[in-house]
Amino acid sequence: MRFQNRTVIVTGGSQGIGAGCVRVFAEAGGNVAIFDIDTVAGQRLADELNAAGPGRVAVFACDVRDTARIAAAIEETVAEFGQLDCLVNNAGVHPPATPIDDTSIDDLEHLFRINFVSTYAAAKYAVPHLRKTSGTIVNMSSMTAVLGQHQSSAYAATKGAQLSLTKALAVELGPQGIRVNAVLPSNVDTPLMRQWAATLPDPASALKRVSELQVFGRMAAPEEIGRVCLFLATEDSSFITGQGIEVEGGASLDY
Repeated sequence: MRFQNRTVIVTGGSQGIGAGCVRVFAEAGGNVAIFDIDTVAGQRLADELNAAGPGRVAVFACDVRDTARIAAAIEETVAEFGQLDCLVNNAGVHPPATPIDDTSIDDLEHLFRINFVSTYAAAKYAVPHLRKTSGTIVNMSSMTAVLGQHQSSAYAATKGAQLSLTKALAVELGPQGIRVNAVLPSNVDTPLMRQWAATLPDPASALKRVSELQVFGRMAAPEEIGRVCLFLATEDSSFITGQGIEVEGGASLDY
């Protein structure tokens, strides 16, 4: 019950890492707001977790490309649960591997709107409520922000922007009692990961190769990323801010 009587927003919370975060916060007794365009999957998850307890989960239709809708959904969340204690900026997309020659400026701007502008906007509109609770912001960046990734320059740039925003906001908001951190996962076993593998000639081999990048020989479970976010949202991490926590199973080691 580490998050009892507190409220968290998880953008992109209907599946994958976001759903893992929702599960962890709900199991810790929290009020959880799922922001997602896939309200069917979100409501299915909410129904499951509400039946199990102890937390409460509500779903708010939100396309994070629409910053006005982000602002409205945040107000709806506070009206529903009475306060806001944590924002997990998780919503994002990873396009297929594409060289810079084939990445149009429109593609770049579209990706930045989903992965970065939504993060900035949600933080902006959440801050007035987080000031009241000495709350926290957790931005879901990526190991690509610090390592790069082949034919993913646009994606890596959006994740690097999230990490830089994390550090700048930590400086700005720290004196106001708000902590801001980022989580940098490596490979996580999500539906999107398996959909990617399914596009390849040998999906099983591809998933095995990705798993073996970590020293444990496996990918992370979404809930493992969620538990790091819960740590960053509670007093257990009370002296941590402005950090990019690399949750990567040793994938960056043994170079």
